[in-house]
Amino acid sequence: MGQERFADVVERFTNGFAAGAAAASPETVKQWQEELDRNVRRLTNLGKLATAGEPRTGQTPRQEIYKRNKSRLYRYASSRRHRTPILFVPNLGISRPYIFDLLPGGSFVEHMTREGFDFYLLDWGVFGPEDNDLTFEDCVVKILPRMARKVLESSGAEELTVLGYCMGAPLSASFVASHPEIPVKNFINMAGPIDFSKIGLFGLWLDRRYFDVDRFVDTLGAVPADLVKAGFKLLKPTMDLSTNLNLWWNLWNDKYVEGFTALNKWANEYVAFPGEFFRQWVRDFYQGNKLFRGELVFGGRPVRLGEIRCPVFVVGAKEDYIAPPACVRALIDAVGSREKDYTELPGGHISLIAGRGAALHCWPKVSGWLAPHS
Repeated sequence: MGQERFADVVERFTNGFAAGAAAASPETVKQWQEELDRNVRRLTNLGKLATAGEPRTGQTPRQEIYKRNKSRLYRYASSRRHRTPILFVPNLGISRPYIFDLLPGGSFVEHMTREGFDFYLLDWGVFGPEDNDLTFEDCVVKILPRMARKVLESSGAEELTVLGYCMGAPLSASFVASHPEIPVKNFINMAGPIDFSKIGLFGLWLDRRYFDVDRFVDTLGAVPADLVKAGFKLLKPTMDLSTNLNLWWNLWNDKYVEGFTALNKWANEYVAFPGEFFRQWVRDFYQGNKLFRGELVFGGRPVRLGEIRCPVFVVGAKEDYIAPPACVRALIDAVGSREKDYTELPGGHISLIAGRGAALHCWPKVSGWLAPHS
């Protein structure tokens, strides 16, 4: 929008306001003035959106502790008041992990480090065709034990907390259940599916009656990023429309626009799935529900959730259509822990961990439960 054209719009708003103000009550005039101010800010921010550069995400200071192939282990700066370090395991593929450290003041990582936790994040990396042989089992048997040992070595601690989000939760649960030699003090599942008989629409789409995963992987080799994106868009086809409507109504709010820009960048930066990982993920979890049934064997070791005996905290999201609360809560009934807690919070799969609602509802719950256990 050019400068002259913008000035004309503002003048029309102002003239219309002045014409009606004389006959209106003071309260009405105040409401009109507020809406006029908001409309001016909406138009100003609309112009800024069109020319804005890339938002700066992932600003919490960190150090790369270890790398192996595509995977990286990062340790974040913190006062480290709590003795037990946290290994945070996000989803593999699908999206980038900077969603957990989106912006200053809107970052799960920042919250946890401010609370004094020694926080480590596993970044699985961005996969290419050369990674198509990577399996779910490889992640559980090779990568996660190595990363856990690096956390213990780096921190000097004798035990660690494992915190899994989304797909990172069944990955972590499989690891904790099958590696009793790794001293895990606490396990936290945030929006991670466990009982795939209750998984929702994704489970229907990937049902073996309708989806031949072997044919799919043998044909494509990997799951392209665009196909991953299309799958999530189809879960809620009206999401883009409602997102844009919300943006318009909040376009006057500079903080909202800043957060929207960063989140929108992340939401459109999908990454590919390695082919063999996807094959095992669909076949053994969505189609076979083998983790919940206790039928998995990784690296010659049985994977039985009942072998998880450390304190467990499970967080579900009421409006989660990717990992509905029932399939997340199932971990509580499956583990052998004496101390196990479940909480169900407002929000969806992403808003549980990122955004204003997460800062209010989720992050304090997690840090509040974890502090006395650390």
